[in-house]
Amino acid sequence: MNLLFVVLIPLMGAGLTAWISRFGRLWSAWMAGLVALAALGCLSPSVLAAFGGETLIQRWPWIPELGLELAFRLDGLGLAFTAMVLGIGLLVILYARYYLSERDDMGRFYAFLLLFMGSMLGVVLAENLILLLIFWEMTSLSSFLLISYWRHEEEARNGARMALAVTGFGGLAMLGGFLLLGEMVGSYDLSQILQAGDQVRADPLYTPMLVLILLGAFTKSAQFPFHFWLPHAMAAPTPVSAYLHSATLVKAGIFVLARLFPVLSGTIEWNWLVVGTGLTTLLVGAWFALFQHDLKGLLAYSTISHLGLITLLFGLGTPLAAVAGIFHVLNHATFKASLFMAAGIIDHECGTRDMRRVNGLWRYMPYTATLAMVAAASMAGVPLFNGFLSKEMFFTETASFLAEHPMGWLLTVAVAFAGIMAVAYSLRFSHDVFFNGEPVNLPRKPHEPPFWMKAPVEILVAICLVVGILPALTVAPLLQVAAASLLQEPPPSYDLAIWHGFGLPVVMSGVALIGGLVVYAERRPLFEIADQLKGRLDARAVFDHLLARLYTFARAVTGVLDRGSLQRLILLLLLSAIGLGLAGAIGSGSPLTGERPRMPIDGVTLFIALALALVSGATLLLHRLRLTALIVMGAIGLMVSLLFVKFSAPDLALTQLTVEVVTVVLLLLALYFLPARSPAESPLWRRLRDLGLALAAGGGAGALAWSILTRDYDPISDYFLANSVPGGGGHNVVNVILVDFRGFDTLGEISVLALAGLGIYAMLFKLHLPGPMHNPLGRPWNWDRHPDIMAALARLLLPLALLVSVFIFLRGHNQPGGGFIAGLVTAAALIMQYLTNGVAWTHRRVSSNMHPLIAAGLLVATGTGLASLVLGYPFLTSTFTHVHWPVVGDFELASAMIFDLGVYLVVVGSTLLILVHLGLMHSASHTPAIEAMRGTAWKS
Repeated sequence: MNLLFVVLIPLMGAGLTAWISRFGRLWSAWMAGLVALAALGCLSPSVLAAFGGETLIQRWPWIPELGLELAFRLDGLGLAFTAMVLGIGLLVILYARYYLSERDDMGRFYAFLLLFMGSMLGVVLAENLILLLIFWEMTSLSSFLLISYWRHEEEARNGARMALAVTGFGGLAMLGGFLLLGEMVGSYDLSQILQAGDQVRADPLYTPMLVLILLGAFTKSAQFPFHFWLPHAMAAPTPVSAYLHSATLVKAGIFVLARLFPVLSGTIEWNWLVVGTGLTTLLVGAWFALFQHDLKGLLAYSTISHLGLITLLFGLGTPLAAVAGIFHVLNHATFKASLFMAAGIIDHECGTRDMRRVNGLWRYMPYTATLAMVAAASMAGVPLFNGFLSKEMFFTETASFLAEHPMGWLLTVAVAFAGIMAVAYSLRFSHDVFFNGEPVNLPRKPHEPPFWMKAPVEILVAICLVVGILPALTVAPLLQVAAASLLQEPPPSYDLAIWHGFGLPVVMSGVALIGGLVVYAERRPLFEIADQLKGRLDARAVFDHLLARLYTFARAVTGVLDRGSLQRLILLLLLSAIGLGLAGAIGSGSPLTGERPRMPIDGVTLFIALALALVSGATLLLHRLRLTALIVMGAIGLMVSLLFVKFSAPDLALTQLTVEVVTVVLLLLALYFLPARSPAESPLWRRLRDLGLALAAGGGAGALAWSILTRDYDPISDYFLANSVPGGGGHNVVNVILVDFRGFDTLGEISVLALAGLGIYAMLFKLHLPGPMHNPLGRPWNWDRHPDIMAALARLLLPLALLVSVFIFLRGHNQPGGGFIAGLVTAAALIMQYLTNGVAWTHRRVSSNMHPLIAAGLLVATGTGLASLVLGYPFLTSTFTHVHWPVVGDFELASAMIFDLGVYLVVVGSTLLILVHLGLMHSASHTPAIEAMRGTAWKS
């Protein structure tokens, strides 16, 4: 179970971190660090098993029928990425404590960071593809929150929207690819998918599946042509940039390439798509990195280039190339995180990141300069640093490609050019910032940062040095197990020595170092070329143009369909439904009436049907008198309830009655602000049109019902009738379905109900409506002046109504009733107090703040499902037992009743939240005391 907690601890700790920040800004920093340490502690028991070559898989059933389960795996590859996410995450938490200013909401920052950390851990530890995709989308959403953290800045908001749009598009494509892959294998579990490579590659849908998955991976890892979102994400605080660019967000796409490498690689499609994309990204990122004037911009484009390098290695498809790719993932994480943190220190101490102004900083902050230059040397691939080792492996694989392919020299030349540019932009980072004259008009005088702000950079730079000098004693064990799990077989032999003898890789390294020095020394002509191409090669302009065209198209479609008329939208909806129904009926060629014998018409059913027809006709005739029409509509609801009783559906009848009561109260409150009569009748042609449409829609629905009911079919009710008692422990089949068999649906429905209540509350918040459009008494309405007899009677009925509500709730599992009906009865009883006793009297006894009640209901319902997971059963699995008490006797206890309690609380809270606050608007403008009370209720 420890893998589940590795993911859940940061997700749950996010809320706790945000809450604890109210006691002080530093409290959130301490809490975030403790949360990350706790996740690392939960991981530690499994580390030795992963280093031993084992694959630890932990499962909890979720929705087995859909192939969904909470399944996590830890192998060497997962361990490598998890170590990056948690290790660098801890350093970023420490660094951010000193980077963020007093104006920044530290609690909100750390909450977003932990939410992102948990999402990323879910991606790298997921065993199920659908679960991986859920966490994948969570990384997109949480990164949006991090990038837009400084939401007062337009650049941050635009960058976050751009990142979300691009990665969200990729996520949709990946969803299609994962669904195809799962159907090819017959399972969404990686344990089976990773062993089915030959089967997947031979499938006729392999190519579309590959393209869809690669779209998701390429958009997330900023591969060309989707690379443009990454530099614009630099509007985020530097700790966010350091985390997203080194160990997390962009590495998620690389992780998917690595995880599915044994399944997807080995085909010509894989080689062309992945090698072509990786090589283009490598060159584009390297070229643009040299010409950036913003420190973070240079690092962003260098990240794009190195991501292209890693993608290119996986695209080559050889086992050694994959080993080199995962090795460079680890090395890139260390030197890039340290470089971003160094850039943040420079910005923090100088007040700017413009390399045309931050010159000569060696005199003012030599220690920071040394750390930054060591990290830059690692990024350039200088010997004795970790970046050199993986770059040499990259050059070696390129040389092997040259020997096996006639046109391999093109790849070799392109890679050498990228190496030259990497040295050049690394030199520019080091020389332009720390030497190259004196600072120019800096907002602040630079100096060394606090010790603990430098500590994360020191740790990362030390890793760059130690791994570069002693790779066999440091990174070799982790790389070995990561490569073995990546390849799903023992990796081929490779050597992490610093010197491998003279050969083409050494020549390429020498060309890169010397060529980089020359390019940097003679960079002015290149800057002139870059300035000339700047306006022509702007991917953001293309994105903005496409987005503008999309908005234009959306506005055009909306203008055709929606012209501010609800009647028009209903007309289009009904016409579409009628048209599709007619097309299906004509296309089927089947007769309307089936061969099933019809039941005889009894007198009660006929009477109810005639009554419904008469009342509906009366509604049509009296619709202009709004209050009368409302009363007649209530009669229709009563007739429907009687129809449910006739056909032995007491639960539906009770629900219908209580819903009718609440609906009538709601509409009465709305009618308070409307004229007594509706506007003048429509023209004759419009009424005839509406009549024809109503007859067509109603007749079509009736014909469909007739067609179905006159044919034999196998109802699903037999299953529920047979399993209600042995499976759910209840004789009330309807309630057992709601709280047990279809409990997941009910949880979604009460969530929607809660959101609807909160949405209506938000719309009514501080809404000032005009006085009543019609008042038959001709004087202001006052909710605190009512007939004494009515008020006294309502107070006497309240305990009785609540007792009935409790009775209906407790009997719901075996008799007609349940949490939904009981909740409506309770809400109606409390609303009656508002109607008869007034706002002030009721508020002294009933709180108007229903938010905690709604939250408690959702927590109780969700907690019931999570409890079953903890016990090793699928989500929302219920249990029951029979208990004997000396006085009470035998009775049943079912865990589904706790879930039903959550339903009850949400129904009561949401219904009261809507009705009470709609009713408060009636009284707010009439009595100052009630106005003040209303404001107090809202503040609460």
